[in-house]
Amino acid sequence: MPQSDDLRFPIGRFNPATESSRTQQIDAIRQLPTHLRAAVAGLSDAQLDTPYRDGGWTVRQVVHHLADSHANAFARFKLALTEDWPTIKPYDEAAWAELADSKQPIGLSLDLLTGLHARWVALRESMSDEDFQRGYNHPAMGRQELSRALAIYAWHGGHHIAHITNLRTRMGW
Repeated sequence: MPQSDDLRFPIGRFNPATESSRTQQIDAIRQLPTHLRAAVAGLSDAQLDTPYRDGGWTVRQVVHHLADSHANAFARFKLALTEDWPTIKPYDEAAWAELADSKQPIGLSLDLLTGLHARWVALRESMSDEDFQRGYNHPAMGRQELSRALAIYAWHGGHHIAHITNLRTRMGW
């Protein structure tokens, strides 16, 4: 993935014009738990509680956010595949990151992501081209086809892993 000096968007902002293939996107989802585990391997509690940038979340919060976000996304995929353009409920990511469960050991979210992503990949690999044209209505972002949602979440994982790996590089961890 291309790198950026912008600490908020270390691999750049999501750009649908540069989307990779569906196979590559599904593979990115498949590999996220392994790549995330590698990114946080050996970090102490003090390091996990370090923000990736001034005003940003801690590494611990980023790990838990990925579990929260991707669990929501998995549910949205299932809703879109079983209902006709359902309207989904967004959530306040920043507020979720402040809840007590986001201060728990990261192993909980790493394990959740491992199982969740195995199921998500199986679901996606079973989908037809027509299934990827299904979608949901997002109150703030409008109609979202599953093909676009796949691309967003493939990017999302790499985006947050880069937050962690870039911090480790900057801090010499």
